[in-house]
Formats: sequence, structure tokens, C-alpha cells
Amino acid sequence: MRSLDQWLTEYGDSHRNPTNKLLHVLCVPPIVLAVLGLLWSLPVPATIRGFAPVANWASLAVLGGLVYYATLSLRLALGMLPALAFGLAIIAALDRLTVPLWQTSLVIFVIAWVGQFVGHAVEGKRPSFFKDVQFLLIGPLWLLSFVFQKLGLRY
Repeated sequence: MRSLDQWLTEYGDSHRNPTNKLLHVLCVPPIVLAVLGLLWSLPVPATIRGFAPVANWASLAVLGGLVYYATLSLRLALGMLPALAFGLAIIAALDRLTVPLWQTSLVIFVIAWVGQFVGHAVEGKRPSFFKDVQFLLIGPLWLLSFVFQKLGLRY
């Protein structure tokens, strides 16, 4: 298993161009939000709903993601917790709109991915997830690692 530093270094290799970095800062959070919205939109079996009313596929994905992040860095996992909780709160608010959540999420997803691919075209390198799908989970940690560095926090 790769260490966090190995993941972040390899991810960073295809994200050196300032425009690509900026587009990732602007697009990765909406992509995470859109994926959570799409998962939230999926039907949940009544047995799960009855057992835990707040349980849905998005909250289960957040839980799984946090466990994965904790295997790499407990501190970054704890840093992701409020960001992901805030994302779920946004999804809950979007779910109350008249437009179906899955449609809103799909539009956000497509627009944000267009931004990602524009960034990689500028960079001249393919997105990391073409090499390993786990990089889809590393992108948010890569962004959070910069926040930790700016705040002088170890991860």
C-alpha cells in the first residue's frame, strides 16, 4: 500500500501548472458535492431507512471515504470530516428544491469535470485517475494538504 506522501506526490506530478491547480481548487469540491448528490438520490431500502433515518448512499460513502482517509492520515481524515459534513448539509438543502437533486448534481458534475479536463489540457498531462481510480479519492486530500500546510499543521 502506498503512503500518503507517495499518493500526494504522484497526484501532484500531473498538477503542476498554476491554471490546472486553480481549476482543481474550483472543480474538485463541486465534483465531490455532485457525487454525494447523485448517491443521495439513489433509493434506500426501507429496512435501512427504518434503522437509521439519516442513512443513505451518500452518508455511507462519506463514512467509507473517511475510513479510507484515516488509513492514510488520521489528521487529514479529521480535516475532511467537517468539509464532508458541510457537503452533506448542502446536499440536504439542494434536495428540498423543486428541481430533482439528481438533475442538479448531474449538471454540477458535468460542468466541474469539463473544468478538470480543461486544466489537464493546459497541463498537458492526463488525469491521474486514468492510471489508478483511487486518485479520485486522493484529489480532495491533495487540496486539503495545502490548507494544512498554510496553517502550519502536520498531516
